[in-house]
Amino acid sequence: MTRFLINRAITALISLLGVMMIVFVIMRLSGDPTLLLAPQGASPQDIERLRHELGFDQPIAVQFLEYIWMVLHLDFGTSFVQRIPVLTIIGARLPYTLWLALTALAFAISIGLMIGIASAARRGGWIERLLLPLILVGQSLPTFWSGILLIMLFSVHLGWLPSSGADQASSVILPALALGGLSMATFARIARTAVIDELSKDYVRAIRAKGISELRVILTHVLRNASIPVITIAAIEIANLLAGSAIVETVFAWPGLGQLAVQTITGRDFLVAQALVLIAAITYIVLNFIADLLYSLVDPRIRLGARGR
Repeated sequence: MTRFLINRAITALISLLGVMMIVFVIMRLSGDPTLLLAPQGASPQDIERLRHELGFDQPIAVQFLEYIWMVLHLDFGTSFVQRIPVLTIIGARLPYTLWLALTALAFAISIGLMIGIASAARRGGWIERLLLPLILVGQSLPTFWSGILLIMLFSVHLGWLPSSGADQASSVILPALALGGLSMATFARIARTAVIDELSKDYVRAIRAKGISELRVILTHVLRNASIPVITIAAIEIANLLAGSAIVETVFAWPGLGQLAVQTITGRDFLVAQALVLIAAITYIVLNFIADLLYSLVDPRIRLGARGR
């Protein structure tokens, strides 16, 4: 187990270093940041002085090493636009994104797994014919369109829920439904496929021959074996909810990292945008590492296979 975790940790660290390098290079290839930050009408001398103050006149290798050193110390620099530390800006928005993402994830997992398991257990019946269109609709509607429909129905026509902001606890419901709709459909589809695959195996037939009820067969034996693809999707979907909420947060004026990303790109806040991209990448790497750990706990054969290699 220790060797398995060490191998996965080394892979995660290498991936993280590669992501840091890619983010750094792409940001530099997008153009000279000094020209974006310099005020209109600045003289060449002023531009050169600003470039020196920001350290952009140093060799690219030196800039990259300084960037790694700063990131290791959780120092993402100071915003060129707001003149406050980048980490302070992100820290003020992060709780809102976590609140939204966890609420959307709870909705997606609970509803998605129930739909997937129910449609697989009653394959060919009226339950499946009723639930499958819900999966199709969930996968087809883009988040900005579903968000607008939710606002029109529950805020404008019914007046039940607030349409924007984060001033009250109920404000999270509509953006969470819009954000979690696509993930809900994904969980339902993957769970349905995995459960159907497990129900067709020989060990399930042997258990059924003992007279055990179908519900107990699914809950006790099938779900554990069918959980590996669900864990894979869960790791990806959590990262997608955290990193891909820009559209939903913009539609609902939700003050999270997604809205911050849009504002920093339009406002040319170079260091904040760079930090947001890096944080999104780190989120994917960490969650995939956690998924690898869960694989080994759910199915020891994965851990033994990695040891054999």
